This record gives sequence, structure tokens and C-alpha cells, in this order.
Amino acid sequence: MAFRYVVKKRVFGFDESKSEKYVAASFSIGEISYDRLCDQVTKEGMAPRGVVKMVMDGLIDALSTYVSLGATVKLGDFGTIRPGLNCKSQSEAKDVTADSIYRQKLILTPGKRLKDMVKSAGITRISTNGEEIATGGGSNGGSGSGNGNGGEEENPLG
Repeated sequence: MAFRYVVKKRVFGFDESKSEKYVAASFSIGEISYDRLCDQVTKEGMAPRGVVKMVMDGLIDALSTYVSLGATVKLGDFGTIRPGLNCKSQSEAKDVTADSIYRQKLILTPGKRLKDMVKSAGITRISTNGEEIATGGGSNGGSGSGNGNGGEEENPLG
């Protein structure tokens, strides 16, 4: 497995020159639907699809309950989900009100297995025509997913 990126031109406004720079931007191959995810978990876990969907729906309901109470929820090797806020800074403590909060969010802190997956993943640059043109990074030397099939990866999108 490798994280993919494309090179993008960005204008940075933090200096007076408004200079243009080039940065690596994450490249996604697409979006996996909830139904497709349930199907894949069914294949990986050998549980009937209805059971997988029931468990995942129950997990979402439980997360909703606990996070709405303000709890941090540990999900084993997957990680931890906790509620978070973004707020406009104020000069005085008394000026910090609910109106100064402009975003409520969920923060996922990856667990050990996800962190290990990210550390071992390579990095692949994608050219403008979609070809992979460079690899590197990752503690596995950028050699792919380490899935034992000679570097060939199954396309999760089909």
C-alpha cells in the first residue's frame, strides 16, 4: 500500500509577496460506499452481511450517544474518537461564548494498527495523466503494501 499524492501550486498569503509554491496534495482513488465497506468486512470477517451491517449501525448509534454526552470513545486498535470544537479567540474569558464556536467536530486519533499501517506505507507520486511516477517513504522502503503477493495490490474499488 502506498499513499498517493499529486503536485499542486498554492499561493501562500502569510507573507507579503503572496508567493506561489508547490506542495504535495493527497490523491484519492475514489470513495467507498457504506454498502461496499459492509461487503468487504463480510469477506474479511466471514460474518453474514446482515450481522456486519447490524454491528456497524449499532457502533454508530453507540458513538452518537457517548460523543453527544462529551465522552471519548476507545475503539481498540482502530483508535479513539472524541468530540472537539473550533472557536474564535477572544481577549477576555467572559467573551468566550457558544457564539464564538464556529465548528463542532469529531477527532479520530488512530490506534496502534492504523499507526503501524501508516508508518509502513510507501508514498507514490501521481503525474497529471494519472501515472505513478515515483515511490518512496515508509518503513518498508516504499515497496508496497507488504501483502505478500509480490507487490501486486488488489484494487478495493473493483
